[in-house]
Amino acid sequence: IASVTALVCEASIVALRKRPVWFYLHDCSALVTAVLIGLALPPLVPWWVVVVGTAFAIIIAKHLYGGMGYNPFNPAMVGYVVLLISFPIEMTTWPVAQSILPEGKVLPGLGESLQIVFQFSGTAIDGYTAATPLDSFKHSSGLLVEQFYDQNVWFVNGRWAGAGWEWVNLGFFAGGCFLLYQRVFTWHAPVAMLTTLTIMAWLNYDGGSSGSHGPATLHLLSGATMLGAFFIVTDPVTSAVSNRGRLIYGALTGILIFVIRAWGNYPDAVAFAVLLMNFAAPFIDYYTLPRTYGHDKRNRGTATLDASKQDTAKKD
Repeated sequence: IASVTALVCEASIVALRKRPVWFYLHDCSALVTAVLIGLALPPLVPWWVVVVGTAFAIIIAKHLYGGMGYNPFNPAMVGYVVLLISFPIEMTTWPVAQSILPEGKVLPGLGESLQIVFQFSGTAIDGYTAATPLDSFKHSSGLLVEQFYDQNVWFVNGRWAGAGWEWVNLGFFAGGCFLLYQRVFTWHAPVAMLTTLTIMAWLNYDGGSSGSHGPATLHLLSGATMLGAFFIVTDPVTSAVSNRGRLIYGALTGILIFVIRAWGNYPDAVAFAVLLMNFAAPFIDYYTLPRTYGHDKRNRGTATLDASKQDTAKKD
């Protein structure tokens, strides 16, 4: 659904701009956005939610700014955040792993899943859905960490980060390592993000009290952590350009993820952290890009002000 919507929106906008449609579809950037949105959404979310988020990402977040290469914000994350704010119930209903379902319950098959997604039947999904491990942990009502692990259904067969979620994140980690091996992107942003997230979790973890914000394993292997580290913050358009800038960009993203998870209203804060750092990316580039040969890098922040003062003095 996301892929079809992305291609239709991309082709329509490109045609309205009187540009060669096939040339712009051939770079597959619209499909990348669609895949990221599809990975970020709950599997049984209604079809119209997918259409709204993907269309907003392609039309508003991408082409409103001029298209590929000109968008200041990651389109997939913009679409996801719009959906999360607009449709919080649909966006926070995730199916649980088969291993923790009550005896006799099974996850819906392909046919039943399609009926749920396209709303052909009134099948209730409450029996095999639940809040995510991060959401459950955030609203654990003052339980000790060990008490939460013992009482929450997610951690019956998934001690680190919740049944199913840890394997999903390990899968994204493996895929990210493969892309690093293929030199699709550099290591700077992912490593910096995961390192600072780990440090923040370690510094704020007091051994498991009711005020603890969770161990590092919970933050690393639950939610969209690995998806964000290897497939979101590595976006070449909206992230920093230089290697030093990528280190700063990734490190600040990891800090923001923990801060929003610990003290904000949204348990999985990857999208919000990425969008906030998209704001800061040009500023980071301004101070971290290598100096052009023959140009002085000193006093860059006051160069424009000094020039304006000189112009004013000449006019006087």
